[in-house]
Amino acid sequence: MRMIVLCADDFAVHRAASTGIARLAELGRLGATSAMVLSPRWSQDAAMLQELRGRIDVGLHLDWTSEFARAAGHGMSLNAAMAKSLLGGFNSVVARAVIARQLDAFEARWKAPPDHIDGHQHVQQFAGIREALVQAVEARYGAQPPYLRISQAPPALASLKSRVIAGLGARALRRLADAARIPCAPVLSGIYDFTGGRARYATLMAQWLTLADGDLVMCHPSQGVEAGDEIGAARAWEFEFLASDAFGELLVQQQVRLARGAGHYTAAR
Repeated sequence: MRMIVLCADDFAVHRAASTGIARLAELGRLGATSAMVLSPRWSQDAAMLQELRGRIDVGLHLDWTSEFARAAGHGMSLNAAMAKSLLGGFNSVVARAVIARQLDAFEARWKAPPDHIDGHQHVQQFAGIREALVQAVEARYGAQPPYLRISQAPPALASLKSRVIAGLGARALRRLADAARIPCAPVLSGIYDFTGGRARYATLMAQWLTLADGDLVMCHPSQGVEAGDEIGAARAWEFEFLASDAFGELLVQQQVRLARGAGHYTAAR
């Protein structure tokens, strides 16, 4: 069977997302989740993951573009962050301090380093942030670093959206990580425009599960819709499908086993 890492992003963005992610993990329908530690919910919602420790990867979802990041004093809109990345990049010294604060917040509650690090809206690969991230991981974790997400879709599944995302620094981050001997998830799938309902999502998931052994698929499930969540409807239908018998049957048909990435991904040699 092929092993796929299915990672639920945005743990702690709101209660419905946290409960949905924890429930899917209990059902064995996830291999990883990424936490938004700037959210005031992180300190309490992390308890939902305690009994899952060691069964799924729990990582840091680096954040520059949410309301939580803006409240913390370093946030901005995604458009502003993209423009900054393309027009000279972020100040890497400032970015490293922001990363350190988020790692501190993760470890203070989780009492362990993150299994992996990725980014809300893929900011981990933006210019200035990617250099700071690799430096921070090298200095902080030495020979036992968490793995990093590379937001680059496999060619057969690439779309305009995925190409734009990758163009913001996927290859550059991979080069930096390889030079520093930091492991990376090889590709990222699960990228779509959050439209089409549960039926379309099921069709897309069937395509994403054709990835090679060890590849990573992201998702954004939530057990219900929270007011003000721009992708709330998509989160709800993702949860409904991932919790369904139909998804379990799809895994069997595709001969896919959902698993953790920690211990599987190795650094380039």
